[in-house]
Amino acid sequence: MIGTKHIIYGPVPSRRLGRSLGINNIPPKTCSYSCLYCQLGNTTRIQVERQNFYEVEEIVQGVKEKVKQVRQKGEPIDYLTFAPDGETTLDANLGREIELLKPLGIKIAVLTNATLIWHEEVRQDLQKADWVSLKVDAVSTEIWRRINRPSKSLKLKVILDGMLKFAGVFKGELVTESMLIQGINDSSQEIEKIAGFLAELKPNKAYLAIPTRPPAQKTVIAASEPAINMAYQIFSKRLSRVEYLIGYEGNAFAFTGNVADDLLSITAVHPMREEAVMECLKKADTDWSVIAKLIEDGSLIQLEYQGRRFYMRRLSRASLNRF
Repeated sequence: MIGTKHIIYGPVPSRRLGRSLGINNIPPKTCSYSCLYCQLGNTTRIQVERQNFYEVEEIVQGVKEKVKQVRQKGEPIDYLTFAPDGETTLDANLGREIELLKPLGIKIAVLTNATLIWHEEVRQDLQKADWVSLKVDAVSTEIWRRINRPSKSLKLKVILDGMLKFAGVFKGELVTESMLIQGINDSSQEIEKIAGFLAELKPNKAYLAIPTRPPAQKTVIAASEPAINMAYQIFSKRLSRVEYLIGYEGNAFAFTGNVADDLLSITAVHPMREEAVMECLKKADTDWSVIAKLIEDGSLIQLEYQGRRFYMRRLSRASLNRF
């Protein structure tokens, strides 16, 4: 089992959830998809079977300790969010972890690509959360395979049917997220199809997103403003609440004690813009030498995207081969 040093991260500013304390319950980069636009790079281990990655007690205790640290610093936490390095529901212990975190009295959110939602046990686990986000980038098989690059064993219709079953029983807040990529899924035809499916799913809110951090494939280009506006208009005709998810989330990252550890835990799953890193250093009353050292020792890497500089934790080859 891998230690939990960088499993709990944040709180980070979330465009959907306010101040979110992240739970990275999947080791890098284990996923059922290898999305073209993924901010963490290409998937190194395509997987569709659930397994135990970390000890439940370690994750729960790690969250409790982090919550205590954050509260002592006077920082708010709006959600405990399962938003890991891969597909959240690959964690066979997800339901148990949610149950044990409930007594903290903080709402629990889960971000999932929904590829395993056709399993009854996965739907049961997700029902325990307060807020669930499902990924719907395409409903046409050819486009789905092109943008999400799924495991060959997955079938889109089965996944979509699983989403509908889940939506029919879930009592919490259900949202969807559709990432629009220029020249792939931003045509009016595909957007109309996605909107039609979402109208049947009836989420509380449907988000339209574009990449705001460096993508796995450098050729990825965000949908244009006219295409985004077109998608919004099409979605709005079929759905009650539609919102853009295209802005920067801000620099209000929390500092809980050790700035190097905080930065590495956040950037393991959430690349930070340069100004956000500077804000974090300012809170810690330290200077850029911390970043220089992390870059020098290979822990942190610098990236550029759309004229902005980002920092991301390097994923070590050793950690990728643990499982």
